[in-house]
Amino acid sequence: MNHEHLSRTKALPSVLATGQRPSRLQRHGRYTPESMRHPGKMLPAIAATVIEACTRPGDLVIDPMCGIGTTLVEAIHLGRDAAGVEYEPDFVHLTLNNLLHAHTQGATGTPQLACGDARNIATIYRNLYGKAALVLTSPPYGSHTHGHIRSGRDNGGGKVLKRHHRYSTDRGNLAHQPLPGLLDGFGRILAGTATLLRPGGVTAVTVRPIRVKGELLDLPGLVIDTAQRHGLTLTGRYVALLAGLRNGSLVNRASFFQMLETRRARERGIPACATAHEDLLLFQRTTDLHEDSR
Repeated sequence: MNHEHLSRTKALPSVLATGQRPSRLQRHGRYTPESMRHPGKMLPAIAATVIEACTRPGDLVIDPMCGIGTTLVEAIHLGRDAAGVEYEPDFVHLTLNNLLHAHTQGATGTPQLACGDARNIATIYRNLYGKAALVLTSPPYGSHTHGHIRSGRDNGGGKVLKRHHRYSTDRGNLAHQPLPGLLDGFGRILAGTATLLRPGGVTAVTVRPIRVKGELLDLPGLVIDTAQRHGLTLTGRYVALLAGLRNGSLVNRASFFQMLETRRARERGIPACATAHEDLLLFQRTTDLHEDSR
């Protein structure tokens, strides 16, 4: 694992204790209850930790796929400005409500939000060219790892029902793409947001391995390869815990779907484990690194 960090970034421990509180408690009172229907929300503690480490008050933070606005909300609570893009109009409304709620709680940063395709972010936010200190985002995982369930215990012994597990029915959403198309689109987004970074700015991506039909996919490794093809160089790799730490042991906070995929894999003889962390990948533009080495 590469433990280097950028000169403008505060030193981070190799393992971040970002899962000490369950996700629902991290969001309770800070985000609107309607936000829960989004299928893939970034953990607020991860966003806050990265923003504090990579930026200073007054800096600009960008999330090109902002979902319910976690990156933006945590940024403005920390006195940073924020800009986001979200493809789905419904989620744009969720983000707007969360930002308004943050300001009622005393958040001082200034946010801006656009509804559109993040692959065009360099055009959407052309006025922010070269101004961002941090880009913080996560790729969409699709319906394999997200959502809410009603179990047999909840519905009178019926079958497990899955809901809130799709980003939308719009096939233009990257979450509907097979993996090669998703990575191609995500690469275009990374390249576009890189133009908005100021010299020395950081791109941070949270991502975890996923299982699709029992097969474990090294999504962090694929994201690293994709970023490198689009002019970004990996400068740090960290563990952001989704599990809690208690008396030297991990407190499992894996979702129903992670546990289900793990159980199915074990039934087929695959020694699978539930995910306890996300990879936090830090990148810098390759051109910036070359200039710094002169």
